[in-house]
Amino acid sequence: MKFLFVFLLFFAGIFAHAQENLKYTSTEIIYGRKDGMALTMLQVTPRSNTNGKAIIKVVSGNWVSSYKRAQRFAETSQVYLDAGYTVFAVMHGAQPMYAIDEQVSDLKRAVRFIRYNATAYKIDPAHIGIMGYSSGGHLALNVALTDNTPVEDSKDPIDSVSARVQAVAVFFPPTDFLNWGQKGFNAARSDLMLRQAGVAGAFDFRIWSDSLKLMIPVSPARRLEMAKEVSPIYAVSSDDPPVFIIHGDKDILVPLQQSQSLLQKLEEAKVPCQLVIKPGGGHGWADATEEEKQCLAWFDKYLK
Repeated sequence: MKFLFVFLLFFAGIFAHAQENLKYTSTEIIYGRKDGMALTMLQVTPRSNTNGKAIIKVVSGNWVSSYKRAQRFAETSQVYLDAGYTVFAVMHGAQPMYAIDEQVSDLKRAVRFIRYNATAYKIDPAHIGIMGYSSGGHLALNVALTDNTPVEDSKDPIDSVSARVQAVAVFFPPTDFLNWGQKGFNAARSDLMLRQAGVAGAFDFRIWSDSLKLMIPVSPARRLEMAKEVSPIYAVSSDDPPVFIIHGDKDILVPLQQSQSLLQKLEEAKVPCQLVIKPGGGHGWADATEEEKQCLAWFDKYLK
């Protein structure tokens, strides 16, 4: 028993030493609550040479979020941490329980929470960027391009601040569900395709019924309207933050056309933007170090 106690103390000491030697600190934060559950994010901060700026990483794949994925995002953020950025890996309510519209609301809450607590986090509230991959990129664009004014008549002081971000960098994002891969093909109408892709729950938009006292599906017509509302291409305006996009030309899950169409809209609105096409790139690739460095350069430029 004594040997076991000494053994455990020894490895506890090794673990503590390893933690101290990390170049960053990681803290889980509750940024909101809904349905009796906590909404959380990981704050990852460099131990030295912080630049006072923040990058929000949307933790999402197939519109599903998880703590395990957040940890991985934190561990693969070294390129941003080395440059002095504080990284917030933000988790949202996942489908099939929560559809896309509710996920966007979660993320806007996270931006407001970070901005409201900027002094405590030692960041400048006017220098916040956002990024994401696939569905995370789609959600990041929704946060960046849709209305982000403070919530009126709210008793929560966090709602009194803006959810606006100052720069965006995304990888292979869905942008237009009404024209998926080609003009006129409405992905939100294709229940079979959505089920096969495992994302039907993301489009299961629901509203509260006072008479039934439960959440009920919206009408088919309203569902199509909401699919448009969560397609960031329809929210583009001249005051949007600069947008950087990376997309592979061999992506069979999210067509390259999605990024190309958004780029055209951004250019028409005279929003600073750039699309980098990865030759031979699919829906993700093994080593994205160079592309992450390009995202870093974008944030350095527009969060200066």
